[in-house]
Amino acid sequence: MNIKLIVISKTDVPYLQTGIDEYISRLKHYCDFELVVIPALKNLGKASPEEIKEKEGELILKQLAKVDQTVLLDEHGKEYTSVGFSEYLQKQMNAGTRTLAFVIGGAFGFSPAVYAAATHKISLSQMTFNHQMVRLFFLEQLYRAFTILRHEKYHNE
Repeated sequence: MNIKLIVISKTDVPYLQTGIDEYISRLKHYCDFELVVIPALKNLGKASPEEIKEKEGELILKQLAKVDQTVLLDEHGKEYTSVGFSEYLQKQMNAGTRTLAFVIGGAFGFSPAVYAAATHKISLSQMTFNHQMVRLFFLEQLYRAFTILRHEKYHNE
């Protein structure tokens, strides 16, 4: 299965980027993984949050054209345990999903068009996290899910 993580703007915090790079390297042992970074929008000084979401949404939708399933990381999504998330991934693999795209929105979230394109929403927590930190948290959970599925020593339960 191919997995894409689509994000808005580059990670500009060095320690987060180091962690992100580490988990991307680890994930390559389990799946074809691609990080898609949509450049930050420029010249939006007077744009409203809704306008920003719409413009970001257009760029996100262009990346979703070739995916089977789209999962938004969204505060209103379903919460999983780590084992539950691994079971979700296994179901996707069993269903023959070729490309699974996870999307982390910008600071204002997603446009209605992106919500309409999604097949699933997942929440990592009821708390709100910085969208750059979420990348690292999600990649760690994705790696953890694969180690759970392979019965490897990483997840303690």
